[in-house]
Amino acid sequence: MDPKMREWMKQALNPAWRGPGKDEKGGTTMDDGNKARSKMVIVGVIVAALVIITIANPIAVIPAGHVGVKDFFGSVSSDTLPPGLRLVVPFTRVVYMSVQTQEIMEKAETPSREGLIIDLEVSLLYRLDTDKAAEIYKKVGSDYKNVVVEPQFRSAIREITASYDAKSLYSSERNKIAGEMQNMFVQLTKNKGIICDQVLLRKVGLPPVIANAIQEKLKREQESEQMKFVLQKEQQEAERKRIEAQGITDFQKIVSQGLNPQLLEWKGIEATEKLANSPNAKIVVIGNSKNGLPLILGGEK
Repeated sequence: MDPKMREWMKQALNPAWRGPGKDEKGGTTMDDGNKARSKMVIVGVIVAALVIITIANPIAVIPAGHVGVKDFFGSVSSDTLPPGLRLVVPFTRVVYMSVQTQEIMEKAETPSREGLIIDLEVSLLYRLDTDKAAEIYKKVGSDYKNVVVEPQFRSAIREITASYDAKSLYSSERNKIAGEMQNMFVQLTKNKGIICDQVLLRKVGLPPVIANAIQEKLKREQESEQMKFVLQKEQQEAERKRIEAQGITDFQKIVSQGLNPQLLEWKGIEATEKLANSPNAKIVVIGNSKNGLPLILGGEK
């Protein structure tokens, strides 16, 4: 700092000093000096207040999808701050913890029930329980993902995979296996503030020879199931035809029982009457026997 400026500031802070103002006769005045000193005091107070606010940090801005955990010199409050602009006690450190859904993709080599090493890609969708964010911060810390989530997820994968054959991972049981992994993870993280949304079994890898053998076996099983379906269908068709034939037989039996000479004679009379009433020219010969029926010898339409 310039020596002249330093001397001027020193004199300005001296109560006995009178500022450089001049009166009407050209002399110095007391009021101008006091005004200059007051301005400097105000500026100093403002600067000091800004410094204190910056250090104390009484304002916290919580991002969307997060909660704020209040840590006042090691004393963690059980009340968390929701998203938005919040006022806190000065010198309180606010730790931001995400409550959004997060994904962990785990690649693991795990043994199956028959001892085969399987390459798996499994995804976990999880989120932090808002009500337990402060408790997790006190017991685990903000790095709960690496401390709790990932180790327990790996443990759940190995525990479930070891209880199934390799071929089960290629079949419809994949969804069942993923569900059991989710249930196991929920049990391992119970009361730890972690909410599991879903476990997805993305990829299953086996040595090529074993994978081909399993696929071939599954193919044969599918062909066998298809043949069972065909045989069942043929049996159903045969049963349908048998029922149809029985129905025809029953119909013929009923009709034959209902036919008698009187009915046939009546039908002949009806046919003769219809022919007689027809406008077409024709020759009708009536049988001379008791059961004779009309015979059309010729006619025009």
